[in-house]
Amino acid sequence: MTRLSRDPVLFRASLPVIALAALFFLSACGQRIWASDEAVQAARYQHGGQAELTLVTIMNYTTKRGDHTALFINASERVLFDPAGSWELASIPERNDVHFGMTPSAGASFYISHVRPSHYAVVQRLIVPLEVAEQAKALALQAGPVPPARCASATSALLRQLPGFGGIRGTFHPHALMRDFARLPGVQTYELHHDDPEIQAQMLQVQRPL
Repeated sequence: MTRLSRDPVLFRASLPVIALAALFFLSACGQRIWASDEAVQAARYQHGGQAELTLVTIMNYTTKRGDHTALFINASERVLFDPAGSWELASIPERNDVHFGMTPSAGASFYISHVRPSHYAVVQRLIVPLEVAEQAKALALQAGPVPPARCASATSALLRQLPGFGGIRGTFHPHALMRDFARLPGVQTYELHHDDPEIQAQMLQVQRPL
């Protein structure tokens, strides 16, 4: 078994190499996906209603903590920023964690894939000026691909760059981001649970324009 030298000089000299290797590993973690212009253009979907940001936190029933964060962005079109996420739909083109063509059926597919006996979803919707939503979409396109376990970190970093979101703190924990987002004025919150007889109606409600 190979062991690191305990010589302090050699160990200090090896630190830059270790750091560089770690950086390379993290940069290689995010899988680059780039749908064609034709696919993106064909899928574009205008949701209607006011511009809004919808933060989705996938909560674990057992740990009471958040396991994943994603952000629906309703600007001139509706997209989903799903950093380090594994969700995909054959009809939905993706560019580095940004999914285009987020129709109500596509959005419902996203929720269904996460709302199950082990997890539920907390959905927080907030109306924003159109220019803020457009800025969020542009930042999402610049952010990916996001390495694993950095969904909340990438989403909080995006939100912190938007005007009016100065209260959002940088975090690696989805439930911490959820709490910060809840403090923003005007947030509407829904919970989606797998055993709720009204879950289909609730999913349609969170897909409906505000």
